[in-house]
Amino acid sequence: MNPFKGTHTALVTPFRNDQVDEAALTRIVEHQLAEGVDGLVPCGTTGESPTLATNEYEQVVRCVVKARDASGRTGVTVMAGSGSNSTAKTIELSKRMADCGAEGLLVVAPYYNKPSQEGLFRHYEAVAKAVRLPIMLYNIPGRCGVEVSVETLRRLREACDNLVAVKHATGKVEQVSDLRAACDVGVLSGDDPLTLPMMSIGAVGVVSVLSNLVPGAVSRMTNAALKDDWKAAAGLHDKLYALGRMLLSLDTNPVPIKTAMAIRGFCTDELRLPMCPLSAENRKSLERLLAEMGDL
Repeated sequence: MNPFKGTHTALVTPFRNDQVDEAALTRIVEHQLAEGVDGLVPCGTTGESPTLATNEYEQVVRCVVKARDASGRTGVTVMAGSGSNSTAKTIELSKRMADCGAEGLLVVAPYYNKPSQEGLFRHYEAVAKAVRLPIMLYNIPGRCGVEVSVETLRRLREACDNLVAVKHATGKVEQVSDLRAACDVGVLSGDDPLTLPMMSIGAVGVVSVLSNLVPGAVSRMTNAALKDDWKAAAGLHDKLYALGRMLLSLDTNPVPIKTAMAIRGFCTDELRLPMCPLSAENRKSLERLLAEMGDL
């Protein structure tokens, strides 16, 4: 059974003076919950996971779980990023995330070392057997240099009952149909501008960057699509599309979304190297679009 449907926000990690800003993170989580998201995803790429120390992973996830529990919204899933390009490190970090209260794991394909499809299969199989939380595989070849094939996903779904979903960020919308024909893995968009097209052919939600900023609007769109209210969903998609495209095109994620969050007063725009601030020109473009869009 896939517990991941609807809108799951790939949370930014707010920093202040090179420390995790727990007060800002708590405010962000409270806003997400008030706006009706279905899940929270700390320590993903949007959360600058490659720059987080292990103790910071734990700090961030504990903070998110604490804020979620304090709100009473315990049905909102906390799915922690725990992937790396080492199977042993991924297993260790996944166990730590479980100990911190995460109820699911987002596990990105191993990056840089470019394993074969058999290597990818064995990597995910080992993680799924070592940690019994529900797992969402994160398929993003543009970041990882390797794509998990439909056939490998089919094999994994057959071999690992807790590998239940895939964050699909290959840019290939038609693969949603291929995946649904191959197995019963739950497909969620990993690319905000493509969420509605993917849901129109069977995806069940999104792991969203955009919902950091406008969680209510993204949630209303996915909820409408899940209820087959395509007119309402399309209207929201049209309102969100330009911002979604801009956040993915001005600079590398998470630079634009963290800048937008700072403009709206949620946190500072402090990033960790090798991420660096948005250029002055691009920041002005983002400020203009946010002003034009107003509140969604």
